[in-house]
Amino acid sequence: MKILLVSDKESPYYWDYYQPGRLDGIDLIISCGDLKANYLSFLVTMGRARVLYVHGNHDRTYEMRPPEGCDCIEDKLVTVNGLRILGLGGSIQYSGGPHQYTERQMARRIRKLRFQLWRAGGVDLVVTHSPAQGYGDGEDYAHRGFECLLPLLDKYKPLYMVHGHVHMSYGADLPRLHQRGETTIINAYERYILEIPDDLIQERTKKK
Repeated sequence: MKILLVSDKESPYYWDYYQPGRLDGIDLIISCGDLKANYLSFLVTMGRARVLYVHGNHDRTYEMRPPEGCDCIEDKLVTVNGLRILGLGGSIQYSGGPHQYTERQMARRIRKLRFQLWRAGGVDLVVTHSPAQGYGDGEDYAHRGFECLLPLLDKYKPLYMVHGHVHMSYGADLPRLHQRGETTIINAYERYILEIPDDLIQERTKKK
C-alpha cells in the first residue's frame, strides 16, 4: 500500500504546481492536521485515493467548513484494505484554543478507544497531530509531545505512528524518522510517501 502523508504545510508539488498524474499510484492519503480544508478537498478530487484526516491545533474552520469528500478519523479506528488506522488529533493545551488537550484529557481519549482496539485486534498505524514525548517533539511547551502516547505504542506495537505539528523548517538537523521498539515514528510535515508491503499487512491481519 502506497500512502501519501501530509501535514502543516500545503505542498507546492501537489498544490501550486500540481500536474496531472502526480497522485497516480497513491492508495491512501492521510493528513496529520493544520492544512487548509480546500487543499485536502483538492487532493481527494485530483487523486483516486481516499483522504483521512485528524485535526491540528490550527484547524479552526473545519467545524464550519470541513474538507469535502474526506473522512475525519478523530477517536476512531478504521480499516483500509486490511490496514488498521487509529486517529488522535490535537496538540498539548497551551493557549486554550480548539483541538488542544491536557495530558490527562488525551490519556482519557486513549482509554475510551480500548474497546475499538480490542475488537480490531490491535492497530497498525496511529495518526496524530502532536508527536509523542521525546520522539520528534519540540523544546518549547506548545510543541511538547504527549507522554501518554508512549504506553499506547508499547502495548499495541503499531508498525507506524505518523504526526505533524513540528515543522521540519524549525531546524535543519531535525530528523524525520524515529524508532520506539517495533514502531517507526514519522513526521509527515508537508509530504512523505510511506509504502507498506501488502504481505506485511496480511500477516498482521492473520495474527489479530
